This record gives sequence, structure tokens and C-alpha cells, in this order.
Amino acid sequence: MIHFEHVTVCKGATVADDGFEIDESVPHSARIWNYWLGGKHNYEVDREAGDAYVAVYPEIVDTARAGRAFLAQAVRHLVTEEGVRQFLDVGAGLPAVENTHQLAQRLDPAARIVYVDHDPFVHALGRTMLAGTPEGTTDFVAADMRDPADVLERAKATLDFDRPIALMLMGCLGHIPDDDEALAIVRGLLAGLPSGSFLALYDSHDQNAALNEAQQGYDDTGAIPYKIRSTDQVRSFFDGLDLVGPGFILYEDWPGAPVERKGLPVVCAIGRKP
Repeated sequence: MIHFEHVTVCKGATVADDGFEIDESVPHSARIWNYWLGGKHNYEVDREAGDAYVAVYPEIVDTARAGRAFLAQAVRHLVTEEGVRQFLDVGAGLPAVENTHQLAQRLDPAARIVYVDHDPFVHALGRTMLAGTPEGTTDFVAADMRDPADVLERAKATLDFDRPIALMLMGCLGHIPDDDEALAIVRGLLAGLPSGSFLALYDSHDQNAALNEAQQGYDDTGAIPYKIRSTDQVRSFFDGLDLVGPGFILYEDWPGAPVERKGLPVVCAIGRKP
């Protein structure tokens, strides 16, 4: 049995201090992603679903790693090139290696980071594991991106909304299947951020048949589905922003991208709010 501050994990059930219980019979995307990244916060049902996905689309592990690598490069660019010292990481998922606060506070120990996720297990584990440096501040709040006003209000306890903030949406908007709603969420979050703030985002695009097949198989398990969008749909999240760096591109074309496998369907960009 493994004990965390807010979570107890034991065979057959997971129960937090607030009484929620995890259904270990259904795979969970955050735990599967954690498994693909080599983490330990997953169950047998997640590993089975992850392996089934890999059997159809073996490149998913490289895709997961590419997304993590873009996170690192985006944080580095935002801190060193744009002078950003505040990050709002929405749909953060489970902690893995090189999280946003570690990356940012390594460059500036006084950086402030707020993680946001609505999943109780993710929130409880995240609060325990994501501790900032003594000079900096890191918080993990339970909120749903479908309510941008609530996300922004909760973030104000940690972030200074008179200074630029980097909104990080890393491979999470597919959990909002309705295109108009997903776009409204991005618009709503950005609307509450000051001028000079940024959006950093990556996601997969739908031009890989094996990826689409693997995702459909995963969705059919009864887990929360994930919508893979077209390149133009992903690009639309940056409408009204000034793209910085190399612009909206495939991740493998990002300068210095440590891509071992070419042809991954990962697109990404960083945009500045005027």
C-alpha cells in the first residue's frame, strides 16, 4: 500500500481524504499517458489499454515524449526569450519528469506556477508531488477548464494578473469534443489574462490513420474519449495572437527538437496576446 498526503492507493480501490473512489476497471487517459512516459502512477487497466493502443499505433510513445519535449522547450523560450515568470498550466494531468514548475524554477527560482485539473485523483496526487522551490510558488487547484472564469479566479490566489502569464494547454483540448466549446474555452482563458501574455499549445492532428484507429479503439473502452482535430482546427486556437519563434509547425521542425522518429502527427506553437 502506498500512502500520499491526500491519497491512499491499495489493491482494488483508491480513496482520497475527501472520500472519492477511483474506478480501476476503466482506463484513464492521464494514467495511460503517465505509463507511456515511464511513470508509476497507473493501474493494470491503464497499462492494458496503453499496450493495446501501442499495438495499433506504436509511435504513440514517441508522440507522448515529443509533447513533453515541447513543454520543456516552450517553458525555456518563455522564460529566457520572453521574460515570462508566471505559468497557468490547465489540464495538467499527472506529474511526470520535468514538470512546468521544475523547468521554470530551474531558470528562475522565483517563477510562479498554477496547475489546474478537474480530476480528483490527478489533483490529489499533484498537490502532494508538485512542490516548488522555496523562492518560487507552485499551486495545484481543482477546477474545470469548461469554466474559464472559475479557473482564472482560483489562479489569482497565486498569480499576479497585472503581469504576463503563459497559458499552457498541452495535449488536453481533445477532452472537449465540441469544437465551438473548445475554442470558447481558449478564448475565455485568454480574455482574462493581461496583454503580453502567451498561449503555448501542442496537440496531435488527424492525418495519421493508425493514430485515428488506435484512438477510436481507446474511446470504445468506455474511457473518456479524446478528439483528434485537423491541423486547421488546432491552428484556430491561435487566432488573434501573434505567433513567436518558428510559428505554428510540426513539432519535429521546432528548432532543436530532440525527435528520434520523424513523421509524428504533433503540431505546436506559442502565441502572444496583443
